[in-house]
Amino acid sequence: MTRCDLAIIGGGLVGASLALALQGEARARGWTIALIEPFVPGEGYQPSYDARSTALSYGSRQIYERLGVWEKIAERAEPIRQIHVSDRGRFGATRLRAEDEGVPALGYVAENAWLGHCLWQAMDHQVIHWRCPAEVQGMQALGDGYRLLLSDEGSLDCSLAVLADGGRSGLREQLGIHVHNVAYRQSALIANLTPSEPHRGQAFERFTPDGPMALLPLADNRCALVWSRASADAQRLATLDEGAFLAELQETFGYRLGTLRQVGVRHLYPLSLSEAQEQVRPHLVLLGNAAHTLHPIAGQGYNLSLRDTWALAEALLESAAPLGDFATLQRFQRMQTLDQQLTVGFSDRVTRLFSNDTTLLAAGRNLGLLGLDLLPPAKRWFARQAMGLGTRLHR
Repeated sequence: MTRCDLAIIGGGLVGASLALALQGEARARGWTIALIEPFVPGEGYQPSYDARSTALSYGSRQIYERLGVWEKIAERAEPIRQIHVSDRGRFGATRLRAEDEGVPALGYVAENAWLGHCLWQAMDHQVIHWRCPAEVQGMQALGDGYRLLLSDEGSLDCSLAVLADGGRSGLREQLGIHVHNVAYRQSALIANLTPSEPHRGQAFERFTPDGPMALLPLADNRCALVWSRASADAQRLATLDEGAFLAELQETFGYRLGTLRQVGVRHLYPLSLSEAQEQVRPHLVLLGNAAHTLHPIAGQGYNLSLRDTWALAEALLESAAPLGDFATLQRFQRMQTLDQQLTVGFSDRVTRLFSNDTTLLAAGRNLGLLGLDLLPPAKRWFARQAMGLGTRLHR
C-alpha cells in the first residue's frame, strides 16, 4: 500500500483507540486506515507484577462502552470505589465515594498491556492495516495530504496524518510545531507494590511537603504507586534497597493499608507540563502526549487524550468534507478547547498548590479539603473532574 486515507502515526493506546472509533464508519465509507508502529503487538496477554498501568475515569469507561470493548477491558480493570485525599501532617482531608455520585466506580485502573491487547484484538484488519515494525522518519506536506517517509525505506501518502507518537519521535519539531514547556523540577517514581491489608478499591492522593503521591488499586491486591519528588531525591529513592525504600514509603504514607510488604521494579520519569502551540493544520492532527502532557498526580492525562480522540472521531464522521479538511479539524479543536483548558488548568493548579509548603498556602489548602466535605456542590464538582465528566458530554 502506497496511499491511504488516514495514517495514524503511533499504535499505542491513543492511536489504537482512534482506529477503533473510526473503523465501523470507515468500512462503510471505503476509507483505508494505516496504523504505523515501531513495535509489533503481541499475540496474547501475559500478566506481570511490574506491568505499568493507567487510571481510567468513568468518562473513559463510557467511551470504551461506545467502542464495544469495555466488557473485555473490565475483566482486568480494578474499580476505584473511593478516593481519599489528604495532606500529610495536617487535618485537611476529603473522601470521594462512588455511591455518593450514583456510579459503580469513580474510575478504574488497568494495565497498559491489557488495554492494548483489548484494543488490538478488536480491530478489523480489513480496514485497519498495521505497518510495523516501522517508524515515520520524515513528513512532507503535499497539496492533498502528507507523504510519510518510513524507516523501511518505503513511503506512504495520506489525506490525513494523525501524530500520536507520544511526542518522542522528533516529528513535531521537524514540522516546526512549537511546544510550551513548564518543568516541575520533579520526577515521578512509578512502581507496583503489595500491602498487607485489602485495598477494597480505595485510591489515595497524599500530599506531602516533598511532593504528592498516589496509590491506586490494581488487580490481585496490588497497588500502583506514583510518587513525585524533587528529581535528585527521586533518584535516591530509586536506588535504595527494597527494605529501606518500603520503610521510607511507609513513614510517608502511613498504615491505611497495613504494612507495605513488597515493591516491584522502580521507574523514574521527569515531570513537566507541555502543550503544542498547534494541534491542527490542514491534513494534520496531533493527539495524546504529542499534543499535551500533564503531571500524573491528578490522573487526567490519558483521559483527556481519550476525550480528544473521541471528539476527533465525531468531527470526522459528522463532516461531509474530504478527510484532512482544515475547517473540520478546526471544528474539532474548538470542540475540545474548553475541556483542554479546564483539565490542564485543574491538573497544574492542583500540582502547584500541593507542592508548595508555605504556611499560608498549606493552611488554605487544608481549609479547602475540609470545605469539600462541608460543601456538597464543591465536592461534586471535584468528583466530576476526577471522573472525567467536568466538561462536554459525549453522545
